[in-house]
This record gives sequence, C-alpha cells and structure tokens, in this order.
Amino acid sequence: MREVARERCQPASIRLMDNNQFKFGQTLRPEPGYFGLLLDSIKRIYLTKIKGFDVDSMCVATLLFEGDKEDIEGNEKKINRIAAKYGGIPAGERNGERGYLLTFVIAYIRDLGLEYYVMAESFETSVPWDRTTTLCRNVKNRVSKECKRYGITHYMLSSRVTQTYDAGSVVYFYFAFNYKNLKNPVEVFEDIECKARDEIIASGGSLSHHHGVGKIRKKWYASTVSDVGVALFSAAKRELDPNNVFASGNLSSKL
Repeated sequence: MREVARERCQPASIRLMDNNQFKFGQTLRPEPGYFGLLLDSIKRIYLTKIKGFDVDSMCVATLLFEGDKEDIEGNEKKINRIAAKYGGIPAGERNGERGYLLTFVIAYIRDLGLEYYVMAESFETSVPWDRTTTLCRNVKNRVSKECKRYGITHYMLSSRVTQTYDAGSVVYFYFAFNYKNLKNPVEVFEDIECKARDEIIASGGSLSHHHGVGKIRKKWYASTVSDVGVALFSAAKRELDPNNVFASGNLSSKL
C-alpha cells in the first residue's frame, strides 16, 4: 500500500483488510452448490499448497478502477507488479466485489446484531506510514486487554487501510462484542473505545481523519492541537458566532 502511494498509482479506491475482516467478508458469500464447493476446494489447494498462503493470517486488498480502458489496464498491471513484489497475487473481480459488499452492508449487520446481544461500531484515524502497522497492533492489543478486564470473551476487532496519501494512511477499526451478561453495555463500549483512542494517539495516530471531533472526542482536542490551537479556534468562534449558536460545546467545554 505504501509503495502504491509512493508510485502515485492509486486507483479510484484501494483498501487493505486484515485477516479478521477478510474472514468476516467471506461469511457473506452465498452458499455454493456442488460444483461451487468443488471449485472452492481447488482454489483453497492452490492458495495454501501451491502459493503457500495461510488462510488464518492472510490479508486482502480490494481495488476499484475507473477511467478509460487503456489507463485502467496500465494501472492494474502496475499495481499487480507491486503486489507480486511482496508475494501478492490477483484474486479476481468477484472477490473484489465481495470485499466491497461488506462495506455496504456493515451498518445493517450492526443493527441486526443488536437482536443477538452484539454491539458494534467503527472508529478511524490517520497515521504516518511508518507507524501504521504498530498502531494497528497496539490498538488491537489494548482492546483485547480491556475486553478481558470486563470479562468479555466473545468479541472481534478488525482493521483496514481505507485511503492512502503521500505521508500516511487512514485506518478503520470495526469493534464488536457480545454484551448479554453485561449490565451497562453502552458505558462499557464507550470506555473501551476511549482506551482505544488513547492508544491511537499514543501510537502516532490523529484524533480523527473525517469522523470529526465534536463532543465525543473533545477531551483530547487541547492536547492534540496545543493551547495555541485552542486559542485560535476560540477566537474565531467568538468572532464568527458571538452568541454561541452553532456547535455549542463542541471541541471545548468553554464554547
């Protein structure tokens, strides 16, 4: 992903999913028939026995190309060469579509999960390239530690790189857990997400890439932008909104 950004050959969309998210996406596949099962078995043998992939650790990148046919073909070849350099192989159009399907239906799955005592939500950050892997690992370890502290045994945390820039990437986390035996699941979720955000910032990530700050993340705002940054925002707010009508209490409790 970093080399794709360095070579400035990003397609319209490129996303790198970790193993948990890859497996989650695979569960959305329609149940295959006899020949489908046979074909899946052949594919699995090819991936694991011939190419040496481990289905319990492999990751998957989904790509969406737009533009003229000639430009798309040239860009696709360039990205495939980069992937091959790091041991990756093309997985086909259908698997790419299935990867994006998860993005489209995840909100509906989240709502459905509430009927089965599953609470889930996403959070995101932006981070320099050289800290991306460490940040993902640290956040997953921290969330795992917090779940154990609350006695949560059934949970999932997955990550994916969703956007690439010259200086860094955007990382999305999906967190879900079974709250059936918890008395205050909302408070537990908020506390775990708060600890995850602490870890994100400690690992070099931003307060937010595009979800915004608002009231939920304002506790970190001053330490993130410094007192000077808060003063600049406060001065602009007083000048443009002297009656404090808009976004009252966002970013700073004093505004």
